[in-house]
Amino acid sequence: MSLVPRNYFGDIFDDFMPTAREENMKCDIYEKDGNYHIEMDVPGFSKDEIKIEAKNDYLTITAEKSTDNKDESDDKNYIHRERTYGKYQRSFYLGDLDQDKVEAEFNNGVLKVMVPKKDENQNKKYIEIK
Repeated sequence: MSLVPRNYFGDIFDDFMPTAREENMKCDIYEKDGNYHIEMDVPGFSKDEIKIEAKNDYLTITAEKSTDNKDESDDKNYIHRERTYGKYQRSFYLGDLDQDKVEAEFNNGVLKVMVPKKDENQNKKYIEIK
């Protein structure tokens, strides 16, 4: 079994208490065929409401529904309401991220992101001892 090295993936929220919004974006991260894979539950959102940003070695996934609620125009008198949305976000540190090769797919409320692993020897430099 191969574990994802901590220096490649890690929530930037580790130093903070998790929020309810972060906890709602459950994910699995695994390594397969030389790639890292993130599978994240994003129920209740459409593909157009999810954004993936790769910047400064971080991959940030944001799911956001507009605050305009179409149900408010209906004559509904809610007794109890749990299905409220807003903005949900998770970030992962990926080290040297190749933004052009990240792939994503969204199906049945599950977001799948594939991030190619960089060859460790590619960034290795030997220093001459004088």
